[in-house]
Amino acid sequence: MTSSTPSDPHPGDGHAPVEGHGGSHATAVAAAHGVRTMFTLSGAHVFPMYDAAAKEDHGVALLDVRHEQTAAFAAEATGKLTRSPGLAVLTAGPGVTNGVSAVTQAHFSGAPMVVLGGRAPANRWGSGALQEFDHVPLLAPITVSAETATGPDDIAGATHRAFRAARTAHRGPAFLDVHMDHFFDQSTSVRPGPDDDGAAGPDREPDTDAIERIAGMLASAERPVLVLGSDVWADFADEAALRCVEALGLPAIPNGMGRGIVPAGHPLLVTKARGMAFSRADLVVVVGTPLDFRLGYGGFGGKDGAEPAAVVHIQDSDGQLSRHANPAVATAGDLARVLDELTAAVQRQSTRPDWSEWAGALREKADATHAADLELLGAAADPIHPARIYGELLPRLADDAVVIGDGGDFVSFAGKFVEPSRPGNWLDPGPFGCLGAGLGAAIAARIARPSSQVVLLLGDGAAGFSLIDVDTLVRHNLPVVMVMGNNSAWALEKGPMQMIYGYDVIADLAPRTRYDEVVRALGGAGEMVTDPAQIGPALDRAFASGVPYLVNVVTDVEAGYPRATFGV
Repeated sequence: MTSSTPSDPHPGDGHAPVEGHGGSHATAVAAAHGVRTMFTLSGAHVFPMYDAAAKEDHGVALLDVRHEQTAAFAAEATGKLTRSPGLAVLTAGPGVTNGVSAVTQAHFSGAPMVVLGGRAPANRWGSGALQEFDHVPLLAPITVSAETATGPDDIAGATHRAFRAARTAHRGPAFLDVHMDHFFDQSTSVRPGPDDDGAAGPDREPDTDAIERIAGMLASAERPVLVLGSDVWADFADEAALRCVEALGLPAIPNGMGRGIVPAGHPLLVTKARGMAFSRADLVVVVGTPLDFRLGYGGFGGKDGAEPAAVVHIQDSDGQLSRHANPAVATAGDLARVLDELTAAVQRQSTRPDWSEWAGALREKADATHAADLELLGAAADPIHPARIYGELLPRLADDAVVIGDGGDFVSFAGKFVEPSRPGNWLDPGPFGCLGAGLGAAIAARIARPSSQVVLLLGDGAAGFSLIDVDTLVRHNLPVVMVMGNNSAWALEKGPMQMIYGYDVIADLAPRTRYDEVVRALGGAGEMVTDPAQIGPALDRAFASGVPYLVNVVTDVEAGYPRATFGV
């Protein structure tokens, strides 16, 4: 038995002790932390969790999937969408290891989630019981906490510690496993709730000196840009961010789940002028996202003989600040308070900056890019250009639509063309780039946003990881519109390999595979489209169907996404 997190000495003081088995205690604590769905795949090591969800009044529904990765991806997406930890319950050994990629994605995305794993019985530990494996050393490097409950009377407290760790900035996945015999054992335990912290959280007071320095830099900047990342949404700072943009007239480029904070059509949303903004900026303020390959590793400006731009990095916790980019100012704190205080500090400057000319130039460039995009969005090419799919999809998306990307080139086009109208409505693989997350995310989105459109954008390669979980959508009556760009290739690898070597190998898939027939065989509906004029009508049928529906669009493999970086 291994533990990387110390036990609370008196968890849940003030609560009355409750009699129950270990699954009852764990489920009750998870419910107190806001869990309403337990994503799982049946396994005997965790049967007591199912017993508690089925027979006790905790308000937690069971949702079983066809692969543990889907359960974990659903928990991760729940954390992203609701900003409260999702829960995946995985059986011992391969059940837990099947969830590792999703846990790692949550680690890189800062998504709050708890994985509660089964573990071979303590009374047989070391003798070779079925699926006996010490999960904690494997999970510890990719989680905010990882431990094994010490006994039946520790399960409630350990579950509480996991949820508390998952939701504390910087958020992320937490792991707990419980020996099978301890899960079945009866005990009398207190059941902590979310307000029973037991320990002080990290200091998240804004650094007023750093904020004043940043305000001074903004006051003297001529061409600033504000980047808003996923943690702005996760830290409940989306409204403060929009106040900052509008009060200061600051051009903004969101990424990840920051998309939609500055809504589609806003004059200060300059994502479509990204190249111009980043190459000509003299100051880039990056909030709530790492300075990774998506942001040129923190290098901006310096084009055509100009000086490189100064960089400011603002994060929700010290551990997320850049260690490689040497920003001029790096500070961490509660992002809503940081942004509000920064807005006020700039407004107090003796000389109020006026960036209207710079913002206007970026708006002009963004509008020109959009005008150029319209030609691609309406392309009548045969084979179909993937952009035409978005030309048909965009006018059919409601303002509250949840759009999920699972793929390479096809989803890159989505990033170029889809501008959400609201925050918290865009899900993509994030910096870890993990394929196969889409079906789990779609399951989570349909539950978290029951009245919204849920649209899953699938590459044909990515679909192979998880399409079997259409069965889960069907069994649990979760209608989702799936739109596939089917170019019969691993296009994200095919193009670069041709560029490097002049040829490609193992980058092709079977042409025109009828993935829509797979969906129909699993109980859903769908169709294949080869004529660009039929994409729109097929989407209309999908949205009207009320069932899981796949629009399988055969696209041109030669119409690759014109990327500037391959992430290395």
